[in-house]
Order: sequence, then structure tokens, then C-alpha cells
Amino acid sequence: MVETANSPGLLPPIGHYSHVALHERVAYISGQLPLTPEGVPLADQPFAVQVEQVLKNLDACLQTAGSDRTQLISVTVYVTDIGDWPEFDRIYRAWLGDARPARAVAGVNELHYGSAVEVQAVAARN
Repeated sequence: MVETANSPGLLPPIGHYSHVALHERVAYISGQLPLTPEGVPLADQPFAVQVEQVLKNLDACLQTAGSDRTQLISVTVYVTDIGDWPEFDRIYRAWLGDARPARAVAGVNELHYGSAVEVQAVAARN
């Protein structure tokens, strides 16, 4: 059985999706964009600010799923400028600490709201 949930700390999804889909002890986190909890896009902000907001949003989704960043299994990162990858990796490494989940990075032409980064994830849950 699949359950869905939305983080109370984030803007409810505008499209036809949930922040999190839960199946047994696995949480599938929808792509998180640099949007504030009030839904304000941060596309006009520096890349680092966008990354930090995306990771905050990911934390909120993980909490809703009964998980946390130490239980991440797989992370997929989309960036509109692959040249920003080293900066993303630096911020991500500090956020994640010693955990090293599987990861993929895709350079894409465009993201919603003109964002520079989006992250989706899969995590184990308690």
C-alpha cells in the first residue's frame, strides 16, 4: 500500500503530486525547488541561497516521512549550469556530514520558476 503526505512546513503542492510517497519503510521525496515555505521562488537569489533552501525543504519532507538525512538512500540533483556543481557539492557535503548516499547529477536546460537547482531523494524511514 502506498501512502502520500505533504510537509506542514512547506507550501502545499501546486501540481498533482505529494511531497512524499511512502511504501513500507521507504520514502520517495518529490523534487524540491528553492521555494520558501510561503511559496516564494528564490530563482533571483545566488546559487548557494537556492541550494540551502532546497536542502531545508528536503529536511522538512524527510521529517514528514519519519526519516532524516542520515537515512538517505539515493539523491538526484538537477542543475541548470553544470559549472555550479562544485559549489553544490561543497554545500551538500557540509549539510550531509559523513553519510554518502548514492547520487546522480543531471545538467538540465531549465527548471520550474527559473530555478538553478532541484533535488529529489529516496530515504529509509523508521
